[in-house]
Amino acid sequence: MPGDDRGNVAVQPFGFVRGRGGNPESMSRYSSGNRAGAVVAIVADIMALILGLWILMYLLDANRANDLVQFVHNAANWLAGWSRDLFTFDKAWARVIAGYGLAAVVYLFVGHAIAGRMSRN
Repeated sequence: MPGDDRGNVAVQPFGFVRGRGGNPESMSRYSSGNRAGAVVAIVADIMALILGLWILMYLLDANRANDLVQFVHNAANWLAGWSRDLFTFDKAWARVIAGYGLAAVVYLFVGHAIAGRMSRN
């Protein structure tokens, strides 16, 4: 597999690390034995995905009577409760992008920072 070999760990593209012995099952971005960091990163990714999905649904004028659209909207409202009305742009689409987008970026940044910190310990 491509990647440079640094001692007992081979660094793969995109920051993934192949663990000792080249075991493909041990390949993880957070390569220490601690899986809690990976769980935190996945939760942050899912939160940002929900927020991004709502932004996309809003911009594409999704049918708000649809159950999936309602679920995503309610989840995004809950996740972005602190940032949803933070900005007062004249256009509604700009408020949605700024409010929900800020929450998505913060969740990604903070979640991955915590996950990285947990994997170092």
